[in-house]
Amino acid sequence: MPRQARSLLGDGLFHVTARGNAGMKIYLDEADYRTFLALMRDVAKEHAWTLFAYCLMPNHFHLVVRARGSDLSAGMSALNGTYGRRFNRRHNRYGHLLQGRYGTRKIDEDRRIDVRDYVMDNPVRAGLVTDADDYPWSARLVTD
Repeated sequence: MPRQARSLLGDGLFHVTARGNAGMKIYLDEADYRTFLALMRDVAKEHAWTLFAYCLMPNHFHLVVRARGSDLSAGMSALNGTYGRRFNRRHNRYGHLLQGRYGTRKIDEDRRIDVRDYVMDNPVRAGLVTDADDYPWSARLVTD
């Protein structure tokens, strides 16, 4: 049976993830992180997303976003595709940067803070920092 189309997810709050192909790093330096963040903000604005949080880990990323299902799908296609092309061009690479299509889970509104905190704690669990607030590539964008 084929996969469910992303636009059939409906509107809502989502935890979105994507990983580097074969576990590879998707950000090699500060410029890569900054490029992704600028692109993420542009895509969020263009596709009417509300970003609650993000965390950019060396080989994957997490977003907590409210969107219409069709806007989430179109926005993620733009974000992942454009970032992958820019990364490859900048680093003289070719092929897929990200492994498969992005992952998404719909979040119940009463779980938003828990999921946002889980996303923000990723660098602590990975041993990159001891306090989530010290990690430079994550943020709570909408506070409760």
